[in-house]
Amino acid sequence: MRTVRLLLLVLGAAAVAYGSWLLLPQLGTTLPWLIGGPLLHDALAAPLIGLVGLALGRLVTDRVRLAWITAGLMVSATLVLIAVPLLWRPPSAPPNPGLPDRNYPLGLAAALATLWAAILIVLSPLTHRRPRTNEQPPRVVRPGTPTDDITR
Repeated sequence: MRTVRLLLLVLGAAAVAYGSWLLLPQLGTTLPWLIGGPLLHDALAAPLIGLVGLALGRLVTDRVRLAWITAGLMVSATLVLIAVPLLWRPPSAPPNPGLPDRNYPLGLAAALATLWAAILIVLSPLTHRRPRTNEQPPRVVRPGTPTDDITR
């Protein structure tokens, strides 16, 4: 087992070294995106989602519903962060004739609409729950009173 782990470590290190060697010529243009993405996430998206989650935690009392809404917010933020380079500026290279031109703002809007429609579909049975009619209120047992169903 130790030999397999060592072999995997050597192969992984070789893959990282080869990828770094290939990235070296484009490092000046790639480095801002490699550093900027995590910084943008940690400085902007994560605190914003945390604050919205705290506010939703006070408004939405059902834990299942809150989990779905929070997951939708996280996926929405990830989609927006992935789309930022495509929305920020037009591509610098001419369009590739083999690839169809895309409308990236429309694609982002469609992805977000599909995500929230799916979340609403999942949550809709939770909002239309009928209260149980045969439920009885809990029985209060006071200390010192005899009960039939409690055995000592």
